Amino acid sequence: MPLFPRKPKYTIVRVARKREIPEDLWTRCGECNELIYNKKLDENMRVCPKCNFHFNVGARERVKMLIDEGSFKEMDAGMESLDPLTFAGPKTYKEKVKKDQELTGLKEAAITGEGTINGIPIVLGITDSRFIMGSMGSVVGEKLTRAIERATAKRLPLIIVSGSGGGARMYEGLYSLMQMAKTAAALCRHDRAGCVFISVLTNPTMAGIMASFASLGDIIMAEPKALIGFTGPRVIEQTIRQKLPAGFQKSEFLLNHGLIDMIVHRKNMKETLLRLLSYF
Repeated sequence: MPLFPRKPKYTIVRVARKREIPEDLWTRCGECNELIYNKKLDENMRVCPKCNFHFNVGARERVKMLIDEGSFKEMDAGMESLDPLTFAGPKTYKEKVKKDQELTGLKEAAITGEGTINGIPIVLGITDSRFIMGSMGSVVGEKLTRAIERATAKRLPLIIVSGSGGGARMYEGLYSLMQMAKTAAALCRHDRAGCVFISVLTNPTMAGIMASFASLGDIIMAEPKALIGFTGPRVIEQTIRQKLPAGFQKSEFLLNHGLIDMIVHRKNMKETLLRLLSYF
């Protein structure tokens, strides 16, 4: 036996198997870059606990946040968009609608219905930015108009929560643009009947949505740091070739310049709506 045994040619190394962590446990804040545990984010109503950035929430989640449990009765739930222009691009309009239906579980970018807030009956409309950016096509316009008319006929307060970055839906051409005038006319009749309309603006509320029903509330409130306007700030800067003021088109800027009446944190939204409804 040799005094110094030869070293083996191969060394066997045991590697501990790295524990797999599911990818959907954490979300990074788009404002402060903080990494947030999803359970904690949901418990905080999808608001960043560090910087108060308000993440987008879906229409049905919004209903749960605002309406008394079990009181919401949805209207026109089965209404779906047609394809009047047979729109074709890299993806057809029908393909886009189908994809977002699968993504969101919604038939369209808006849900409407009746419910109560602490026992006070209201009519509610909500647009969802996950569905073709919450843009207003013929179905969204029709559903909101029917909701407005229901509120007028029953003399109920109307609340519309807008989360729409897409404005009028180009895939439907003039059918989409007509909805701006239609919703505005219905709100005019609602106002003449002496009924109240509270408009809640969330991030983003832009273009044709903001240029029609979203800006016509008797009270207009917004969530903090929401982007609100017609054309986006980058497009405006490129057009006028000037630098815009800091915070331009954010809720705080618009409150200071009189476009909206108040900024309300999401956790205080239901309580604030209740106070306003009680007053009216």
